Amino acid sequence: MSITRGDMNDGGFESASQMLARRAGDDARAARRLAAAQADVRADPADRLAERDLILLRETIAKHCALIEKDMRQFAARRLVALGLPEIALPLAEGAPTAFDAISASGCLADAAFLRAMLHRVGAETLAHALPAITDAADDQPSLLARLAGHQDGVVADAATALLAADARRRDALAGPASRNDLAAEDQHRLVWWVAAAIRLVFAPADLREGAAFDRALTEAADRALAAHDESERAEACAARLVHVLAPAPFERSGLMSDALADRRVTLFIALLADALRCDYGAAAALVLDHGAARLWLALRAAGLDRAAVARIGFALAEADRPGVVEELADQIDTVMSFSEEAARAAIHGALLPPDFGTAIRALDGGR
Repeated sequence: MSITRGDMNDGGFESASQMLARRAGDDARAARRLAAAQADVRADPADRLAERDLILLRETIAKHCALIEKDMRQFAARRLVALGLPEIALPLAEGAPTAFDAISASGCLADAAFLRAMLHRVGAETLAHALPAITDAADDQPSLLARLAGHQDGVVADAATALLAADARRRDALAGPASRNDLAAEDQHRLVWWVAAAIRLVFAPADLREGAAFDRALTEAADRALAAHDESERAEACAARLVHVLAPAPFERSGLMSDALADRRVTLFIALLADALRCDYGAAAALVLDHGAARLWLALRAAGLDRAAVARIGFALAEADRPGVVEELADQIDTVMSFSEEAARAAIHGALLPPDFGTAIRALDGGR
């Protein structure tokens, strides 16, 4: 029996095409899963990210993506309506969020600088939750930030109040949808353009004229998102500003650092350490959060802390974030304290360089 075109089921052919498309997508996902498994198998177990941290990392980035995507899509849709293209604007304004999945699948999130910043944020949050069982305030006095918010110096009081507000916004964002992004400018820049590309991938029309208008509207939305961003409101910037205006004397540092940990203000603790070591926040965060126990203890010594303070703070951090190395600190405290401040600083000099500088040095060294 001959088969004519009229005998064909177009719906069947469409389903077959969809099946092939799904097959291609499944193959790509399988390849990515295999690559991730291969990387995981090769990795030292001590270097693997804990499951809870991985979940928190993805949730944090997804919330930033969703907030940027929502604002950009709404603005771009309004621009398209103004250009007389409401049929393109409608799905853009009403569709479900898609950017994070597209960005994650693309591998963009593996960008070293962006991922480092996000890991430090997640690490600070995880450490803050682990600290209460280890460090408690010495008495019933108000918390450190509450005291500083009532400081007689109005500049210090304003800076402490700003950090309180920044920390509250970040806690609220962890509990529910974020109301605004508090990323560093360079991280906001990366994420905005990744989101723009992800939106374009899903919603751009096929017609060339309409596509050009769509790209213009999306570019304007991205420019708006970048112009409206204020990185000075993020917790890390507020903490660094507070430490700068507080200008603690060397003999005040150990008390301030201990109180910051007792209050679970990890960003403030890191900012105090960065000030003591004369390095940037990212370098100090790496010392505190990246599980390099020996160099952390040396960093505390380089910060000018005495034996009691190194032991108190070192044990708190180790027990909260690295319980397996508490005994190691007990065994090595004498060795740590045998270093002068200058010698301890020299020993960790490479870790005090800005993270991007250190990455560049290692990249060039590896190429020789």
